[in-house]
Amino acid sequence: MKKFLFSALVLFSLIQPQASAEENSAEALLHQMNHASQHLNYELSYILIRKSSIEPLLYRHASIDNNHYAHLVYLSGPIRETIRRGEEVSYIEPGADPFSIKSGHLVGPMMPMLESDITQLSQYYDFISMGRAREAGSPTQVVRIVPKDGQRYSYLLWVDEKSKLPLRADLLDRDGEVLEQFRAISYRVSDQIATMLAALDEVTLPDVLTLPKQPSNDSSWSLNWTPSGFEPHPLNRYKVAMTEKVVESQMYSDGLFSFSVYVSDTDALSLKNQIVRQGRRTLQTVINGDKEITVVGDIPPPTAIKIAKSIVFNSKAVDNKEAAPATEAVKP
Repeated sequence: MKKFLFSALVLFSLIQPQASAEENSAEALLHQMNHASQHLNYELSYILIRKSSIEPLLYRHASIDNNHYAHLVYLSGPIRETIRRGEEVSYIEPGADPFSIKSGHLVGPMMPMLESDITQLSQYYDFISMGRAREAGSPTQVVRIVPKDGQRYSYLLWVDEKSKLPLRADLLDRDGEVLEQFRAISYRVSDQIATMLAALDEVTLPDVLTLPKQPSNDSSWSLNWTPSGFEPHPLNRYKVAMTEKVVESQMYSDGLFSFSVYVSDTDALSLKNQIVRQGRRTLQTVINGDKEITVVGDIPPPTAIKIAKSIVFNSKAVDNKEAAPATEAVKP
């Protein structure tokens, strides 16, 4: 019996360092990926696969004189593109006036974790090496990004062994079901891409929007619970067009996933305790007294429900005069 216990302890002591080494190796690889994605001049041609659609996209990035340039292009349907020049991002879509905003991040269907803070994410996610595979004709290292608390989704990531760029990302729910896939078809690393994107400085793009002044972060409600690491962005308050209904909204993000909370007075059109999930996006609505609460984001339904039910209200009412007009409402 003593011999058996001794053998078990020896085996356990051998397994533990190996598991720790794998985690360190996976985290080191993600740091290399993060550095490569922000400093290399490259282009990724990839497809975004959802249950009901396949979207082909092309993403180019260059680092020029310590400034980031990027160009995201939708390759099917009407022309849609997003352009980043340093700290300005311009959005061009059919049926809407093009606009530019001051931002250091491009928002769109990009390969996940291109601009993530790996050190910050390591507080809330475990990084696990899953071995080697092949993607887009190249050998890759596979890493799983798993939430420590089980309250959010996870990723499987295929990282190119040579360039350290991500070539595939599978978004998984808590049951392991694939919700989305980003799969590279081809990629290229070349200084010619920097020359191409430098030409964006000569392109006439919309002037940067001057956003309406938003109210202070004082609101009539607060969240008593969010998964660890989700930090609030500035509060928005605006009136809905036609109805003049005042809505307060606030976005929360952990650096990988995000959700927004919308709070307003109930009316005849209010949804009654409804939950909808479409792919990665969950919409949860609950009624709390005379308030309608909606949580929308890239989080599992049980997490959205828990967030919505954690909201508490104070005695301060929303002042309609402080709300931005509907035409100037800032979406989170």
